[in-house]
Order: sequence, then structure tokens, then C-alpha cells
Amino acid sequence: MDYSQKSILVSGGTGSFGNFIVRRLLDLGAKEVRVLSRDEKKQHDMRVFYRGRSNLSFVIGDVRNRDRLDEAMSGIDIMFHAAALKQVPTCEDFIHEAIHTNVTGAQNVVDAALRNKLESFVMISTDKAVKPVNVMGMTKALQERIVLKGNRSRLNTVGTRFACVRYGNVLNSRGSVIPLFRRLLATGQRLKITDDRMTRFLLTLNDAIDLVLFAAEQQQGGEIFVRKAPAARITDLAAIISEEAGKALAYDLIGMLPGEKLNEIMLTEEELIRTEDLGDYYKIHPWWSKVSLNDMDNEYSSFDSIVDKDQIKLLLARSDQEFQAMEMAAGEFSNF
Repeated sequence: MDYSQKSILVSGGTGSFGNFIVRRLLDLGAKEVRVLSRDEKKQHDMRVFYRGRSNLSFVIGDVRNRDRLDEAMSGIDIMFHAAALKQVPTCEDFIHEAIHTNVTGAQNVVDAALRNKLESFVMISTDKAVKPVNVMGMTKALQERIVLKGNRSRLNTVGTRFACVRYGNVLNSRGSVIPLFRRLLATGQRLKITDDRMTRFLLTLNDAIDLVLFAAEQQQGGEIFVRKAPAARITDLAAIISEEAGKALAYDLIGMLPGEKLNEIMLTEEELIRTEDLGDYYKIHPWWSKVSLNDMDNEYSSFDSIVDKDQIKLLLARSDQEFQAMEMAAGEFSNF
């Protein structure tokens, strides 16, 4: 895709994913990258960091505000929708807030994309939307359906293409387990693990960006794209971070939190017949496509995708290098 001819909106553009995709799009020479978010401080930091790039602009706004969405989408060709409440405990405690942002907000964004006649739209989803057991996953599952239904809306008069991507835990992203473990060890505290049987899919932020750009280029409308990813036991992650800190592995089991799963699933048995293996990615065809494929025999579960510690160390090292290159080693633009 020739991004030099495209104006692109990134909602939630000041988060970890947002920062990385903004950098990638600027490097690809996008005609314009527009950031929509609620956080004026993070927008200011980005504005200073990019030193007034003429093809980077900002809109303060909320996906709950329909009027502000029309302003943000004016003249936009492609939208990457990453704005969401995505911390599992927070969504459990503030259910209505999760619904307002992840469900009502998603409908607002889809409606605005249709009104403004965008070319394409990619929503960032999560493995927690698959067979959801927590509020965050339930709202993201509904968000997927809302976005994909945009393809079949009577208001879709210009053929706006809507697709979703799913991925698991992003190493080093804000609120993730790696920064938490490192912070605990650096302050002399013992690690805390909810259940030592737990497994999780892992990927770096650049892996996530590759998936999103792949979806933007390959989508016809209605698909869900999934990046194949290794998975790790939480105890292996704890051991690696402890070794990195020069400490023996020691942790307290605190019990599973509300809404936690032992293992995550990226594809369900219901989706298998519609799932196409594309090498590094899976493509789940729309439910209305009536395709019948034989590329998958079983659900795609983190329990079945566990890799050894050496592979996890390589993945973590790559993630650390990516954050250093973004000057975000402390989780923000760390040079300010």
C-alpha cells in the first residue's frame, strides 16, 4: 500500500500500540497521521518528541463523543481503532465504563466511519474476546461483532471495509507483567503470581504492528486476522526476569483474579471451518461468507503453543530493543 497517499487516524494513539504504529506510519511516509485520544499530556509529549512533524496532528476527544469523532475523521482514508478499556481488573470493577467505551464507543466509531466514507477500518482486538470469561473480553467480543457488521450496514454506500485483528499479551506494554515483575524485583519485593499453571500468548509491539498493517492491506471486509505467536508459562517468565535481576526465583501465589483464565484461546472450534492458514497469520473469513476450509483441526490455545525459556529470552530481548529504539524504555517517551 502506498501510504504517501493516505490520511490515517489512530484512536488510542498515545498508548503503547498507538505510539508504535504512529512511528511506523510516519516511517512509511504517510500523507497524514492523526492521533485521537483523551490524554493531553501524552499528546504533548508526542508532539514534542516528533518536533512538529507537518504530517502528524492531534485531536483531543473520546470515542463516546460522536461529534468529536466526525471532526477526527474528516478527510481520513484509513482508521486503526485501538482506543479501549483493556485492563481486566479495571473492567471488572467498572463494568459500565467498559461498556460505554468498548461497546457504545465502538458503535460510535463505526457509525462515524460510515458517515465519513472511509476506505478501510481495522479494530484491535484480543485473545480475551474468544470464549470470554471477563468483562473486558465480553465487551471486546461485542466490539468485534459491531465492527464486522459495519460491512453489511445499509449506510455503507461506498464499500468501507471493516476488519479486526486479535493478538495476545504484548511484552513490555503498559500494565503488562514484564514491567511489573521488574519493578517488584527492583524494589526488593517478592513476585506475585495468581496461579502457577497459567500460560499466555506473547508477542512484541512490532509483531502487533505487522499484523495490523497486514490486515489493512489484505482485508476485503469482515475478516479477523490472527498472528501466530509463541506462548509461555507464567512461571518461566518469572524465572527469566528473576535471573535477569540476579535473584533466585521466589514468588507468592495470591489466587486467580476475577475474570482470569488459566489458558487463552485465539480461535474457537466454531471459527475453525472459516479459518485460512496464511503462514505467519490466520484469517478467519466472515461468518456470512459460507466458506468451508480444512486448515485447522483444533482450537488455537496458549497451552498448546508453549515454547522453552531460550525462545522466550530471545523474544524478550527483541522487545527490549524495540522499546529502546522508540526511546520508551520506561514505558513513556523516557527522554523528557
